[in-house]
Formats: sequence, C-alpha cells, structure tokens
Amino acid sequence: FSVTSIRTKLADKLKPDHLEVHNESHMHAVPPGSESHFRVLVVSSQFEGLPLIQRHRLVNEALKEELSSSVHALAIQVKTPEQWGSDPSLAKSPPCMGGSRGDHTVEEKLKAGRE
Repeated sequence: FSVTSIRTKLADKLKPDHLEVHNESHMHAVPPGSESHFRVLVVSSQFEGLPLIQRHRLVNEALKEELSSSVHALAIQVKTPEQWGSDPSLAKSPPCMGGSRGDHTVEEKLKAGRE
C-alpha cells in the first residue's frame, strides 16, 4: 500500500475539501523504503456534527484493509471545512521512541499481563 492508495480510498469515501497523506516511515525504525507509518489530514463536510471519535472511525473504516495488513501506524487529523478555515495547519508527529525500546517498563508490563 502507498500514499496514493490511501489518498484514493479516503477521497472516494469522505469526499474531502482538503486531503493530505504523508509517509512518515523514515521517522521510525523501519527498513529503507518502507511504507508503514502515515499521517493523514482530512477536511470533509461529512464530519459536521460528529464527535472526534466518530470522525476517526470514518477514516479507520475507509482504510480497514491497510490497517489490518501493512499500515503499522496512522496519525489522524480530521476537521470540518469551517475548522480548517480557522486553523489550516497540520499537526507535527512527535519523534519516534522506537516502539517498545523507548519504554523501559515493557518487560514489567508483559510479565504483569501473564500473571
């Protein structure tokens, strides 16, 4: 899957006024050329009156195939056209902590989960 396929699916399902899809895989500990970490910004009138969780669900539903297979991480930013008009910006992703390598309590959490 690629930026193009993600863009196409979101465009087809959500008919956005504005759409950005960014491959952020290079910011993570993945092999060169990987397409597994993405950030999307979707501005759509379909989000009018919906709480944030419902907006995210619409994006997740549109990309369910990708999310179940090749997409490891998806950062979602969703806005209505009115919200976009008052704040046309894309949030920045935080630096990658290397997954569990950055969490020194993972071993404890795993052990607790087995008990």
